[in-house]
Amino acid sequence: MRFAGQDSVTIPPGGMAWSDALPLPFVPEGQGGLLQGRKLTVSLHVVGESGPMTWHAKALQTSYGSAPAAGRHGHEEGEAAFPFSTASWFFLDALDMLAPAGTPVVVAFGDSITDGTASTMNGDDRWPDVLQRRLFERFGNRVAVVNAGIGGNQIAGPAEYAAEKPFPGGPSAGARLERDVLSLSGVSSFIWLEGTNDFSHNGNASVEAVQAAMREAVGRVRAKFPQARLIGATVTSALNSTSPAHGFALQDEKRKALNAFIRTPGLFDAVADFDAATLDPRTGGLRPEMVPESTTGGPGDRLHPNRAGYLAMGMSLDLSTVVPGLR
Repeated sequence: MRFAGQDSVTIPPGGMAWSDALPLPFVPEGQGGLLQGRKLTVSLHVVGESGPMTWHAKALQTSYGSAPAAGRHGHEEGEAAFPFSTASWFFLDALDMLAPAGTPVVVAFGDSITDGTASTMNGDDRWPDVLQRRLFERFGNRVAVVNAGIGGNQIAGPAEYAAEKPFPGGPSAGARLERDVLSLSGVSSFIWLEGTNDFSHNGNASVEAVQAAMREAVGRVRAKFPQARLIGATVTSALNSTSPAHGFALQDEKRKALNAFIRTPGLFDAVADFDAATLDPRTGGLRPEMVPESTTGGPGDRLHPNRAGYLAMGMSLDLSTVVPGLR
């Protein structure tokens, strides 16, 4: 892999770099469909100490590591060289795939509930995964779904974010919009599910501040992709969550106010009512079958839906609303 034709690159703290295009010689010409649904393995070899590194903590995909100073083993297929495992991804942030011009791109934008916390390990059952499988069943390999969820992310906060001043949930939705949405090619639909963390003890934002930040971000998406379908997703309940930062009554009141704002015509082209798909009207929290977490079989935190909850969310989306006009 090369960068601008060179075999090395230096990335400053907080920076990023794209490699040159890399052909996949193992994909037969004109037969890319043979690999549909397969997982791509990327091997990384770090010489010496890496220093601070980017990571996707809850990738929920098993990766394997060799022992420190063991050398390069990416060409090996046996197990002995990789005694360590992790559920996170490191260094590599994205893969840019070449697709036919006009391919609809659906961006799922949000926080940990889009990232897939509490879904099944190696199961690919986040709600964007469910949506992707439904689209593939209907339209074949003609629609791309991009998961742009970051655990802990907020709409209005934090006020500052930098390599020298990091925040566990990453930069605010508005601050990362250019990198994660506006810089993409062919965005035809934008589904936004976010707000829970803004109203947590870690965020404590007002409803008005979140609404204003949401309006501003939606305006930027419309300006860049005027033909795109913008879909607002209602925020699922965290009432009575066991998470220290969530679960209290004021958070739920703010969530309901934001959902009423999202449901009001004028800002979004359509609404994905994830709240209705997951709410237990008796308790005001998540439906009981959606509480036990699917990653390890734990009791769940009443904040993140499990596999059943994500399935209900993905199945509740109207495909004709997500990609109108596609036949």
